[in-house]
Amino acid sequence: MNIKRKRRNKLTNTKKSSSTVSFANELLWAIIGLLLTIFSTFVEAFVTNTPWTWAQEGVNSLPLGVTFQVGAVLLTGCMGGKNAGLLSQVAYIFLGLFWYPIFAQGGGLQYWQQPSFGYILGFMPGAWLCGRLAFRRRTRLELLALSAMAGLLIIHVCGLIYLLGLWFLIPSQLPSNNLVELIMGYSVEPIPGQLVVVCTVAVVAFILRYILFY
Repeated sequence: MNIKRKRRNKLTNTKKSSSTVSFANELLWAIIGLLLTIFSTFVEAFVTNTPWTWAQEGVNSLPLGVTFQVGAVLLTGCMGGKNAGLLSQVAYIFLGLFWYPIFAQGGGLQYWQQPSFGYILGFMPGAWLCGRLAFRRRTRLELLALSAMAGLLIIHVCGLIYLLGLWFLIPSQLPSNNLVELIMGYSVEPIPGQLVVVCTVAVVAFILRYILFY
């Protein structure tokens, strides 16, 4: 009985330690996440041709049609947890609305009229959910991938709801009056490239968490 109890306590402690992040790590990753989100907004995501063809064809980049921004948001959650993910995106949105033109199309309070702003608002719950799920169990690649997928889903849900609201309220300010065309352009078409980015985030987070021992 004592052996079983010790094993149970050990497993409980392991689960607890794997589901928490120290305040110092949260703060550090909130800052890193903010910087990554800002700079990745303007960096196009790409993949290369397969390594075994480099000798014959050289290294060629193949654009994915999206930036690394969503990847930065989700990586912050995977590495820093829910609080770091949320804080980094609150700071990003605040700076973009009131301080610097760090959004893809600029910044300022008038940016709320942009059809992509709902997706930016979705960064907050998306990063939070990703961070919460990523630290519920011990580090596993599949858990990190599912956490990032869940965060991406929340971002798109928020973006679609906001886009639908703009379509009803100020359709004349949108680049198209066709709702289906807007949904295709802002959600459907970016999905394949973003899924590649999400898989990359899961692998990078998995490696970093083992290197950093958490």
